[in-house]
Amino acid sequence: MAKELEKRLPDPSPIGLMMVNLGSPDAPTADATRRYLFEFLHDYRVVDTSRWIWCPILHGIILRIRPARSAKAYASIWGDPQEEAPLIRITRDQVAGVQARLGERVIVETAMRYGNPSIPDTLDRLMEQGCRQIAVLPLYPQYAGATTASVYDKVAKSLIGQWDVPELRFLRDYYREPAFIAALADSLSDHLATLDWKPDRILTSYHGLPQSYVDKGDPYQRECLETTELLRAHTGYDATLLQSTFQSRFGPKAWLQPYTDKTLEALPEQGVKKVAVMMPGFSADCLETLEEIAIEAEESFLEAGGTHFTAVPCLNDRADHIDLLADISRRRLLGDWLDEVEEC
Repeated sequence: MAKELEKRLPDPSPIGLMMVNLGSPDAPTADATRRYLFEFLHDYRVVDTSRWIWCPILHGIILRIRPARSAKAYASIWGDPQEEAPLIRITRDQVAGVQARLGERVIVETAMRYGNPSIPDTLDRLMEQGCRQIAVLPLYPQYAGATTASVYDKVAKSLIGQWDVPELRFLRDYYREPAFIAALADSLSDHLATLDWKPDRILTSYHGLPQSYVDKGDPYQRECLETTELLRAHTGYDATLLQSTFQSRFGPKAWLQPYTDKTLEALPEQGVKKVAVMMPGFSADCLETLEEIAIEAEESFLEAGGTHFTAVPCLNDRADHIDLLADISRRRLLGDWLDEVEEC
């Protein structure tokens, strides 16, 4: 009898899974982009400068100038302005795929760290549907304070004032999952098979981060470089063919190097005229992949003397990617919760 009492009784409540990506403006307009940048650039995880210094710069300069320029960039990749941004559409497709694989016992929802659908609204929606156990899957393969930890922060802040707080679980990273590396390798080979030329160099371009963040202990750079090493080991490519770079720097601080744009501009002088760029730090195509790499980086490379350029799509809603996301959700987040539900 004692052993029976020690066994936890199964909870018949549905289980929630919130898949979180970075976010996008609600529309490719200056006003919508300003609202989005206001939230994004106010996050201390993103910009750790003293607010006495940063807020006058943000409100007096950046939010007056940058929204119109950023809106133009978003418009170039958005498609139908009545639809959601590509990042959000792709994430919804990923959520639908994971939902289909996990079944009706789990309620899978889309959330964005900045913008909509917001983390607070998504948590409320899951709790309103009876979820007492909620797992959070940040869609960042590599951990960084500015991405994954920021999701942790927002989830915690969203529950302040709640009297009935759900049981929570978070995934830290998944870059070392063999299925993730295999999916990257397969996506690269699938894409290269569509070309009538062979690249002299393949760049693995990751989103940048201020060097000072890494100096303080952020493991992001190490995890990015390890991702490329794992990809080299899987594909058999050496460091000469497969090279890591970092994109999307902002402001006067030194960021992680080598920079993607500077590398691309220098390669033609080194005799490297044919380049493929893949982005293993992004789970879905977005402004940084569709505009910064597929448009801006290509133009810069060709102007510098390159002859062939291609951007490899992110894993997006590939079947092997959705299989991976469903598997790590089941194995690393939901495991015993699902076992309890199945006992009901």
